[in-house]
Amino acid sequence: MNGPRLKDKRCLIVGGTTGLGFAAARRFLEEGARLVIAGRSVENGAAAVDELGGAGRVQFFAGDAADPTQVSLLFEHVLDALSGLDIVYHVAGVSGRRHGDGPLHECTDDGWQATLDATLKSVFLTNRAAVRHFLAGKQPGAILNMASVLAFAPSPRYFDTYAYAATKGGIIAMSKEAAARYAPDKIRVNVIAPSLIDTPMAARACADDAIRAFLRTKQPLSDGPGRPEDCADAAVFLCSDEARFVTGTVLTIDGGWCVSEGQIVG
Repeated sequence: MNGPRLKDKRCLIVGGTTGLGFAAARRFLEEGARLVIAGRSVENGAAAVDELGGAGRVQFFAGDAADPTQVSLLFEHVLDALSGLDIVYHVAGVSGRRHGDGPLHECTDDGWQATLDATLKSVFLTNRAAVRHFLAGKQPGAILNMASVLAFAPSPRYFDTYAYAATKGGIIAMSKEAAARYAPDKIRVNVIAPSLIDTPMAARACADDAIRAFLRTKQPLSDGPGRPEDCADAAVFLCSDEARFVTGTVLTIDGGWCVSEGQIVG
């Protein structure tokens, strides 16, 4: 395909102010998108807009994607700012550890609920709003959601977070169901499932010497954590017209995680 792959596409990235979402925002702009990013932190949003080139290139709206009222307001703002919407990329979520997520026998009620709200309920709300908009306008659209290899390729020695894995499995199930239901309406729904990527949310794991040693054999393509740009490049493809015949897919961005045994030292 010649020219920018997202030229004049009206795009919303939920969770686009840091980490994987911010890397995607940068790539979307490079590919010609008209872009709004959303997140909970006003400070992070302002910093992201600044780094991406200012309000003339990208707009930011603050809000909690797990709150139905705030999601409704977000979509109102986005539709007004972009005069419509073609693509929604939902990256936002939490690890859940600080709320009490962990192995099944240790996962707390608060950890379970907080992780489901921030990571699974939020996808339900943004995807529902996007599909309602596409259907109302009788227009095609693309939705991309963020899962994790931990949904189907667990690694309990270092990554045993029960609620987090459940939310990512739920995102895959919801996305496949929506892809099947709305394909006749020309609405595509796909999923990216990364392994460990070097982002602020993964800082604890990326700084752990034992985990980094493990990753040398678990993610042999990188000998360590992946880069946010690895996911951003895949997101551009799945959101662009190059993927016009692709829906219901789960694309692993994992450096070999799912096909590598991974050696634990000691």
